[in-house]
Amino acid sequence: MSQQPTTLMWFRDDLRLADNPALESAMASGQVTALFILDEESTGIRQLGGAARWWLHHGLEALSRDLDSIGVPLQLHRGPAAIILPGVMKAEGASEVHWNRRYGGPERTVDTTVKELVQAAGATAHSHSGSLLHEPWVPQTQDGRPFKVFTPFYNAVQRLQLRPALGEPSAQLPPPPPAKQHAGDNLAQWRLLPSKPDWSRGLAQAWTPGERGAHERLQRVLEEVAGDYGEGRNRPDLDGTSRLSPALRWGHLSPVQVWESLSATISAHPEQAEGARAMMRQLVWRDFCWNLLYHHPALPTRNLRPEFDVFDWAWPVQAPDHDASEEHLVQELAAWRGGETGFGMVDAGMQQLWQTGWMHNRVRMVTASFLVKNLGIHWRIGEEWFWDTLVDADAASNPANWQWVAGCGADASPFFRVFNPELQAKKFDPRGSYVSRFAPMPSPEPVVDLKISRAAALESYARMKQH
Repeated sequence: MSQQPTTLMWFRDDLRLADNPALESAMASGQVTALFILDEESTGIRQLGGAARWWLHHGLEALSRDLDSIGVPLQLHRGPAAIILPGVMKAEGASEVHWNRRYGGPERTVDTTVKELVQAAGATAHSHSGSLLHEPWVPQTQDGRPFKVFTPFYNAVQRLQLRPALGEPSAQLPPPPPAKQHAGDNLAQWRLLPSKPDWSRGLAQAWTPGERGAHERLQRVLEEVAGDYGEGRNRPDLDGTSRLSPALRWGHLSPVQVWESLSATISAHPEQAEGARAMMRQLVWRDFCWNLLYHHPALPTRNLRPEFDVFDWAWPVQAPDHDASEEHLVQELAAWRGGETGFGMVDAGMQQLWQTGWMHNRVRMVTASFLVKNLGIHWRIGEEWFWDTLVDADAASNPANWQWVAGCGADASPFFRVFNPELQAKKFDPRGSYVSRFAPMPSPEPVVDLKISRAAALESYARMKQH
């Protein structure tokens, strides 16, 4: 009796069974062994932040349970993917490898190298589209260039056909005993969870990593949030946002699944169309950010608008904490990180971030504007803090949104648009319930004067424009 061929499914940021094109194709090709490689050693790969490591630990636990239900074993390995994967392939006797594509520059380099090594070993490598609504090279301007402005990008995407979402794959037969064991690591060996003191208790109370928790949240969004999303998404005092960003970042849900669910809601409940379409627009913004990263791999570290390279930051990104030219900047940065600036909405947002690993999008704009424009601290310092503390820290959206606030990105908010945290609180937290929840009184003395710091930011911008 001949043994069924073995196929490897390489999971990355797609920790789900349903609507997973790579997993679907792998299971149609042979007996599947799943593989996850924690690669923080390959050149250019960005190490995960602390909150993301917490999520990954629990996300992999959930994925392993889900894969067990369809008879697919999951192997965990840590190290350079170009070394690990060919070794697993050889040990398993695998003839095929499947994965869903990644779009960051270093990740694409790794994937290209792995593909060449797989083919050199006489096997085949198959990459699939499973992480975006549309591949980043598909939406183009009329002259065949990538978009730099969101609204034309959004309009172009409306004219593209979306692939249909896939269901969950059927269970495979129990695999025969392998000729050679190559079981990989135990998840606990990776030490992704924080040691004492354990700061993750609030994260555990706020989130349920995994595909099941993501679908439960999506269902609640469809029933209770989507219809009023157009207005509710600006209110941090309400449960008015989708809170699906971690599920999308880790691939517990695909954007196609969310898009189709919202489309179905519009068909069944036309009165909710405005809110649902506003949420769909945010899915396209996510694609837009990934398009920016694909076409500009240095997005996390380099201004998309080069004129900002000469901007006179009070604290440039090159200055480490202990070498900052003025001591008050060190204190102001610490106050911002700790939610002790004296401005309620800023402090509530930073405390929400620390307690839950997430921050309301309206408040993200307010806190980022305050750091960049009122404190004069380079956007990369804020981006790196969010990278470490957000459970949804996304390689594209995080830097793209920071550059948007700083005015140096694609389709950016003008630099002279400075979010006033006091006015924002009055407008979007009218009863003060959000601020009182995360930043209860007494409030510390304000670290800066809003009027004076705004004027200083605009003076720096005017000097930059003169270059």
